[in-house]
Amino acid sequence: MNYVREFVQDAAIGVSVVDRQADLDGFLAPGVAAAIWQRPLPSGFHAWISELTPLALPSCRIIVKPEAVRDAVTEVCEDAGTPAGIWRDWFIDDVVSMADMFAGLMTAEFLRVRLDVVTTDACRKFHIDQVTARLLCTYRGTGTQYGLYAEDAEPALVETAPTGAPILLRGTLWPDPPVSGLVHRSPPIAGSGETRLLLVLDPMERPQEHVALP
Repeated sequence: MNYVREFVQDAAIGVSVVDRQADLDGFLAPGVAAAIWQRPLPSGFHAWISELTPLALPSCRIIVKPEAVRDAVTEVCEDAGTPAGIWRDWFIDDVVSMADMFAGLMTAEFLRVRLDVVTTDACRKFHIDQVTARLLCTYRGTGTQYGLYAEDAEPALVETAPTGAPILLRGTLWPDPPVSGLVHRSPPIAGSGETRLLLVLDPMERPQEHVALP
């Protein structure tokens, strides 16, 4: 966390909350550390995904070109036994939409795509990711928590991104000043019986690990 401690007085702390996906480009403004597309999930999708067993939720960690995301996520859903139908189709379409938007915004040739099924306190400490930027979208369960950096302490005020609302966050490798003063974490859910499904997208210029190509 020394990265933030050295520059916290000049850090970017703005959070751009928008109602349209098209307005997420505000994330590129100098003083903005995060952008949230505040949108509701379709009620039918929420009911459908809430009823799935954890084993039927798609899970993966792959690197693909943006145009290969649809085939990759479809295959992951097939492998998990995620039930086919209108809501699985909606989910795949939405992940593809997120990938296309984020890759375009970040001019990324490749994306690292993670679908994480979370039942524990994963990433429970507030932190800034060691990436240029990251998109997080919680499709099931409690959304990502975030707040202003506080040395050796949790943020004084902790906010929670709504379920289904994509949040874009600057990382420590963001190329332009100022640095981000916003930290985040996965919500503590251990022992609650809650299961989260989280989409994570990272922009990449070239593959550095296992790659699924079209």
